Amino acid sequence: MATPLLSVEHLSVSFGAGKHQQAAVRDISFHIQPGETVGVVGESGSGKSVTSLSIMGLLPPNGQIDDGRVLWQQQGGEVDLTQLPPRQLRQYRGKEMAMIFQEPMTSLNPVFTCGYQVAEAIRVHEKMGATAAKARVLELFKQVRLPDPERMYKSYPHELSGGQKQRVMIAMALSCQPRLLIADEPTTALDVTVQKAILELLQELKDEVQAAILFITHDLGVIGDIADRVLVMYQGQIVEQGTVSALFKQPQHPYTKGLLACRPPLSARVERLPTVSDFMEVSKDGAWSEKNNSIHTSTISKVQAQQRLTKLQENAPILSVSGLNTWFPKEKTWLGQPKSFVKAVQDVSFDVYPGETLGLVGESGCGKTTLGRTIMRLLPATSGSITFNGQDVLAAEGSALRALRKQVQIIFQDPYSSLNPRMPIGKAIQEPMAVHGLHGTADKRKQQTIQLLEQVGLRPEHYDRYPHEFSGGQRQRICIARALALQPRFIICDESVSALDVSVQAQVLNLLLDLQQTYNLTYIFISHDLSVVYFMADRIAVMQEGRIVEMGPGYEIYHDPKQPYTQQLIEAIPKGNVDAPTERHAE
Repeated sequence: MATPLLSVEHLSVSFGAGKHQQAAVRDISFHIQPGETVGVVGESGSGKSVTSLSIMGLLPPNGQIDDGRVLWQQQGGEVDLTQLPPRQLRQYRGKEMAMIFQEPMTSLNPVFTCGYQVAEAIRVHEKMGATAAKARVLELFKQVRLPDPERMYKSYPHELSGGQKQRVMIAMALSCQPRLLIADEPTTALDVTVQKAILELLQELKDEVQAAILFITHDLGVIGDIADRVLVMYQGQIVEQGTVSALFKQPQHPYTKGLLACRPPLSARVERLPTVSDFMEVSKDGAWSEKNNSIHTSTISKVQAQQRLTKLQENAPILSVSGLNTWFPKEKTWLGQPKSFVKAVQDVSFDVYPGETLGLVGESGCGKTTLGRTIMRLLPATSGSITFNGQDVLAAEGSALRALRKQVQIIFQDPYSSLNPRMPIGKAIQEPMAVHGLHGTADKRKQQTIQLLEQVGLRPEHYDRYPHEFSGGQRQRICIARALALQPRFIICDESVSALDVSVQAQVLNLLLDLQQTYNLTYIFISHDLSVVYFMADRIAVMQEGRIVEMGPGYEIYHDPKQPYTQQLIEAIPKGNVDAPTERHAE
C-alpha cells in the first residue's frame, strides 16, 4: 500500500473547559491515499465538520485537540499539522489543502466582490499578477458553470443565489489545485445538474494532479457516485468504515442501516420514510442498542396519488398566481431610470389547493426563491396578481398584510443568515407569537416553544442557546420550528431540508407530512433534490429561466417528463447507487 497523503491517528477534540467541556470527536483514526476519495457520513452534530476543521487548523477559540496527530506526507517525510504554528500552517492551507465550507453566506466577505476574493487566494499562493489572476478566476467560474462570469466577478455575495455562492466557494477551493480537497457538504445548495458538473470537476482534479478528497455529505446517492471508501460517524466516533460496495450491500452497524434506509427511494413513492430510530434505540446517556423489528414501508400507487389529487382539486384554490412578473433593474441611465432588467420571474401562473403540496424544482437562479418571496411580499412584484384565500396579496398593507403573514410562513434556505445571532433560539421562536398575541402569557409561549423544539428533534435545554452553538442542520430545524410557531395555513419551504443529513431529513419530511394531515396545511416545497420533491409533492412545477416550463402530477413529471429540460434534471439525479453500487465500486 502506498504511503497515505494524510493520516489521522487517535484524534480527540473537545469544546469548553472544566465541567463545561464537551467531547466532539472521540479517538478516531483513518487515512487518505493520494487520488482517493473518502466519504464521511453521519448525522448533524456527529463530528464530521469538527474533524475537517481540526485537519485544517481552523477550530474556533473554544475548541482544542486533546489528543492525536494529523500527519501530512510531503517530500522529506511527514509533518504533524497539529504541532505547526499558525504562520507555518497558513502555507499549507489554500495551496496544499483547501476546504469548501458548508455555508457560503458566512464564508464569503460581504464587502468584497466574489471575483476579488477568489483572485486574492490565487495571488497569495501562485504569485500571479492581477490580470493573470482575473483570467484564472473567469476560467474557474466557467468550469463551475456560473452564468455570465464577468458579471459574477463584479458581483457581491448578496447579489447571488445560494447555489451561485456555493459555486464561488468551490472555484476558490480549486483555484490553486490542492493535493487534498476537504469538501464539507459542497453540493448541498446546488441543483442536480450543477451538482453533477461539480462532481465531474472534482473527478477531473483527481485525475490531473492525483488529488485526494475528503467528501463530507448527507447525500448517500452522491457518496455512492463519488467515494471509494466511506466513514460512518456517530456521536463523535467512527462506528463503521469500508468500501462503498461493502457498506451499501452489507452494512453492519444499525446506524448505517438506518442512514441507507432514510433516503427517499427513486423507484417508488412511499407513504413514510424510515428513520434511524427504527433501527436503533438510544438511551439518555448516549448508549445504543439495535432493534430487531422488521421495517415495512407502504408505497403509494399512481392511482392512489391521482385519487388524492382529484379530491384536493374539488375545492377552490387557496392560492392563485396569475401572470406574475418579478424583474430587477440590470442597467440604469445616468438619471437612474432602468435600461434593462433581470427577469427573475416571467409570466408565471398556477393554483394551489388546500392541503396540497406543490413541488417547485429547477436549476439555481431559475427564479424559484424569487417566486416564493414575491408570494410572501418580501420582494415587490412587477406585474400580475396573487390571491390568497380570496384576498389580494399585492394590495394588502399594514395590519392586513401582517394578518396575511400570520397565515403564510416561509422557511428560508440559509438558516444562519435568517436567525438573529444575538438572540437565543427560544426567544427567536417565541418572538412571532408575542407579536401576534398568541398563547396569552410569556410562560405559555415558552411552553409552546419547548414543545415545538421537541417536535423538530431538538431538546428543551436548547432554549437558551444561541445560533452559533448549533450545527447547520440543527439551525435549519430551529427555522422550521419558528415557521410553525404561528400555526399557519400555508408554508413556503425554500430548500428547507437541503442542509439536513438524510436521517434528520427523513424525520423533518415525516413531520411536515404529519403536520399537513393534522392541520390541513398547504405547502409550496422548493428543492433541488427531485427525490425529496417526488416524495413530498402532489404536483411538480419545473422552472427554467423564470418560467414554468412543465407542470403536472408528481408521478407523471418524474416517470414521463415531456420537456427536454425536465428530462435533463431527472437524468442528473445521483441514482446513488445506494441500491446498486456502480461497477467502479464493485471492482
